[in-house]
Formats: sequence, structure tokens, C-alpha cells
Amino acid sequence: MMPDNGRKSLLRRGLEAAVRKAFTHAYETIKVDPERYIVHLRAAYGLPALTYEGVYSVELHVLDHIAEETIRASMKMAAAEGASLGMGGMLTIVPDLGILAAITIRMIQKLSLVYGFPYNSEEEEAELWVAAASAAGVDISRDLVEKQFVYRVVPRAIRGIAAQASAEIIEKWSARLIPVVSGAIGAGVNYYFMRAWGERALGHFRQRHLAVRQQHERAAAIPLPSSSAS
Repeated sequence: MMPDNGRKSLLRRGLEAAVRKAFTHAYETIKVDPERYIVHLRAAYGLPALTYEGVYSVELHVLDHIAEETIRASMKMAAAEGASLGMGGMLTIVPDLGILAAITIRMIQKLSLVYGFPYNSEEEEAELWVAAASAAGVDISRDLVEKQFVYRVVPRAIRGIAAQASAEIIEKWSARLIPVVSGAIGAGVNYYFMRAWGERALGHFRQRHLAVRQQHERAAAIPLPSSSAS
């Protein structure tokens, strides 16, 4: 018989591969359109900004409220999905991962936009993956110190996310082996999974937002040079 730690290692490797595939596929196929989303923010929340640059003039508590509502909506979606697929126990864990990854990626993209960070360039997309890794509890921000590291950020972020998520799955989703309660457990685990990841992502974007806002305020405080009389 294979030792317990050997089975766990095999399961861990399999889950890491599944998570990597799920997050990569989710990002490539499900993307929040920045231009449409700011229209949604104005209509749904009365956001007083026409552009993402204008977000930095909006009161911070307004952005925080929208971000918290975004996380709550994602938590509810994740819980509903976990309750549905959780009934299948471990047999449905792979499709569950795919849907959970899609909900997570969309939540992180929305939080990025709420705090004024559209992802229109490769470097901005790399920053988005840094935020995703931060949401997973993985710190890779130092890779962006030099611009040439941008192309190394995405694969490292995905590896970090996969390693962290698979560890959480092994720790918390083992009760899905019990069919009678696996639906309720799937809902609860997904709910708190999304809350934890959402709060970390919010903290990441909020900190970046404050840094940019302070730069804008300092620039606005610099007096313009007066023209000398001829």
C-alpha cells in the first residue's frame, strides 16, 4: 500500500495542476470589460467618475463600499456553486475548481477596476496576477521592481496560487468525502474561501490606490510657475 503521505503528495500534485489549468483558462476566457464596467459602476452605484483616472477623486469610503459589495456578491455566487457541485463529493471537485476560479478571477478584475486600475497593457495584466497571488496569500511583488521581470510574473503567480489553493483544498475540502453533508460543506468552504481571498485582494488594490492618490495630491499641491512680465 502507498503511504498516507505519498497519497497526499500525489493528490496535492494533481490538485495543483487542476488549479493552474482552472485559473489560466478562467483568465483567458472570462474577462471583465473595463469600459462596460465603469458604465455599470455609474449606473448601479452612482459612481461620480467618467473615467478610471477620475476614480482617484472619488471619496475612498465610496470605493470601499463598492469593493465590499463586490466581494459579498462573489461570496454568494461561490456558496451557491459549492452547494450545487458539493453534492457530488470529490467527484465534482475539478468542475467546482473551474467555476470557483472563474468567480475569483472576475472578482479580482472588478476590484482592480473599482480602485482605478484597468488592465490594458501586458504590464498591467501582470500587476493583476500579482494581485491574484496576493489574494491567495503569496507575495511576488518584488518581481515587478524591474520591468524585465514582467514576463516572469504570470507563471510564478499561477504556480503560487496553485500551491496555496491546493493546500487549502486538502485541508478544508476533505469532508466532501461524506456525500450527505458535502453540499453544505461545499457551500460553506467556498463562501469563506472567497471572503478570505476577496479581503486580501481588496487590501492589495486599496494600498496601491492610496499610493497613486497621494501622488496625485502632491502633484496638485505643487504651484504652477508664474509667467514673468515682459
